[in-house]
This record gives sequence, C-alpha cells and structure tokens, in this order.
Amino acid sequence: MDMVYPSAVYSRFEHSLGVMHLATLMYDSLILKEENVSILKSKLSYNDSGLKRDKQLVRIAALLHDVGHTPLSHSGEEFMPENKTTGKKYGHEDYTAKIIRENLREVIENHRENRTNYNISAEEVASLIEGNEKVLGEKIFWKSLISSQLDADRGDYLLRDSHHIGVKYGIYDKDRLINTIKLAIEPEEEKPILAVDYGGWHVAEELILARYLIFAQVYFHKTRRAYDYHLGRVFESLLPNGMFPEAVDDFLEWDDWKIFQLIKANAKEKRN
Repeated sequence: MDMVYPSAVYSRFEHSLGVMHLATLMYDSLILKEENVSILKSKLSYNDSGLKRDKQLVRIAALLHDVGHTPLSHSGEEFMPENKTTGKKYGHEDYTAKIIRENLREVIENHRENRTNYNISAEEVASLIEGNEKVLGEKIFWKSLISSQLDADRGDYLLRDSHHIGVKYGIYDKDRLINTIKLAIEPEEEKPILAVDYGGWHVAEELILARYLIFAQVYFHKTRRAYDYHLGRVFESLLPNGMFPEAVDDFLEWDDWKIFQLIKANAKEKRN
C-alpha cells in the first residue's frame, strides 16, 4: 500500500490493537444497556461474571484475529495451500486458528490473570475466530463484533487507512455506531444477533458505503493492483512449489523481511 500511498506505513499490529480497542467499546456499549443484558441472561443464561469473562474472550480474539496473514498482507493469499480434508484452499483465518492452538496455547492459558480469573482456553479463542458453533454454542454471536457487516475489524481499518492515506472515503461516525449497536432476537431461530437501533441506521449505511468507496477508490487503485500482480509473481517464484507451507512453524518463517531479502538476493544473483 505504501508504494502507492507513501504515508500508509502503519503495521498490522497497530491495526490489531485498534480492533481490540473498538471491539471492547462495542462490547461495553452492549452490556451497559439493560435490554441487552436481559437478552443475554434469558437466552444464553449469562450472569455478571460470565459477561466479564467473555469480554476478555472477545478482546483476545480481536487482538489475534490477523496473526495468520501471509507476508505483505493480502497479496499472498492466492498461494495458500489446499486443505486436503475439504479440497479448498486455506484462508488466513485457518492459519490464525492453527497458530492460536499450536503456538499461542501456553501463552493464553498460562497467563496469570487469565488462569486466575477467567480460564479462557485457546480453543475458545480459535473457535470464536473460526465461527465454530460446536465449541461455543450460541455464544458464537460474539463473532459478529470481529467479523460481520458492522464489525470492529472493518471499523478500525476504514478509519485507520483514511487517516494514514489522507482520504475521506473510509470515514464514518464511529461514536454513533458504538452508541447505537444493540442485540436483537433473530425471528426464525430466536437467537441473539448484533443489530443497531433505529437511530443508528444511517451510520450503519455510512459504514457500508465507506467500505465500498475505499475499495473502489483506494484498494482497487490501478497502480496498487499492479503491485499486487507483481508481488504475486514474486511469491510464485520464491515459494517452494509456489505455495506457502502447510505446517504452521514453517509458515511463520515467511515474513515480510524474508520476502524482501530473497528479492534482493535474487536480483543480485541475476546481476552477477
């Protein structure tokens, strides 16, 4: 991105912190409203300590939601290997879940505050990101705070990209969205879902339109797309068999700096 928009130099870690912060604000806004707490307690048998616990679950999932991304953001996603069980390519969410289960389990489960107060498992965090209802049951609706039409992920990157790039396309009224989100009951299955008050309809539309505009005017900019194409050819030539490794530890060896070093080494070799 910064090859086209020089000021777009923030890191994915900064974005992840922003998503955690925004998801926290959304969660707090929901449970400050008595009608939402009533739904959570009646439909999902929550108590006050359960609400406090699952706030931390949402925060951890929001912080870690992107740890499975390929180097150089989305440019490498077409080179994910095939999942032999499903016959489909892995997505970055699949790698995120694997990294949480295999590499971050001890960090999460042995953290003193978690072990003492919440007992949140790595499996719960991975399942929330995956949307695994078998593990989380009806609590799966918390995934909406991280991945949905009105989630904290979109909410952060739209404002962050607009700020760093210097455009207006991704701007929406964040505070209004936070203040008007609510829980509703899905009429057919009678399950809680994320919604907005009538007074929040316009800001919901604003966010959806902001996303469309920033994709059309920024992410799909012809020069940026050209960089994506050439990066794709780089991945194709550098990766073993043209694909990222399936094993998590091997996958994690491929970061931005390794790609840049290999590009530099290959260019030097060709000059000589």
